[in-house]
Amino acid sequence: MMRYSYWLSLLLAAPLCAQVGIERTEGRISVTIGGKPFTSLFCGPETAKPYLHPLRSASGAIVTRHYPMENVPGETRDHPHQRGLWFSHGNVNGFDFWANEPSQHDGKNARIVLKSVGRAAGGQQSGTIEAAFDWLDPQGGALLAESRKMTFYAHPANRVTDFDITLTPLKKVTFGDTKEGTFAIRLAAALEEPTKDSLPAPKRTGLMVDSEGGRGEKQVWGHRASWVDYFGEIDGEKLGIAILDHPSNPRHPTYWHSRSYGLFAANIFGCHDFLNDKTADGSMTLEPGRSIRFRYRVIIHPGDYMSARIAAEFARFAGE
Repeated sequence: MMRYSYWLSLLLAAPLCAQVGIERTEGRISVTIGGKPFTSLFCGPETAKPYLHPLRSASGAIVTRHYPMENVPGETRDHPHQRGLWFSHGNVNGFDFWANEPSQHDGKNARIVLKSVGRAAGGQQSGTIEAAFDWLDPQGGALLAESRKMTFYAHPANRVTDFDITLTPLKKVTFGDTKEGTFAIRLAAALEEPTKDSLPAPKRTGLMVDSEGGRGEKQVWGHRASWVDYFGEIDGEKLGIAILDHPSNPRHPTYWHSRSYGLFAANIFGCHDFLNDKTADGSMTLEPGRSIRFRYRVIIHPGDYMSARIAAEFARFAGE
């Protein structure tokens, strides 16, 4: 009943024009909300892994880094594999699906490729993309089959997206213990946390806060929490992004690989890095056919975590 009443209230509160549009073109699937662009899923044959780019707030502010898709003054040009929003891992049977750009690993990199699009449809209240991907080793052999459902909601103030991802091994696979993973966003420069090494412009204004009261990279990185909100100002507008880790996810609450330079990631596999303990082992081995499922909610909102009531939003998500 909680789920029905919550999303019904959103529908009644939203104007009739707040329809979600889904359009498929060559190499991408684009999402609009209320006639305004929200994001696009890039999944063409040239992509090393599927990613959403850019992500926008309801006001139209771009909250993800442009690089490496575009070169914008004031952005750092590190980590070219950190594109928009993505899901991958840095060690699956020893292969790297995280830092897997063609320029990396001398071209001998693993890839996540689109297999099929089962559904791409909009609607008045929400729109959905359902797609299947194969995780391929450098020789083109399939290690994992991924089924992904992304649901984009029409909301008058927030941009809310649900991710439902199932990975099914096609052979025995081990997700290795590494901090390089897994469900991740690279934020816009203005949302980075300020450090002595920050570029002068745009002004870095970000702060990450987690469900356990941790504030800033030193208290959030490597710690476990149900959610993290990363907020700041873009062109004078106060806004943020929250990632919510569903309680049904493996090893909930997740560890967070979230950095002051704008990387924002949930990762359950990086224990020896996060705990600074070489004896810790966060790896996971799955036999063929034994699936693993992940659910996340991403909320792009005005204000900070308090005004956006992220704790209450997590309680709703946990009940769904």
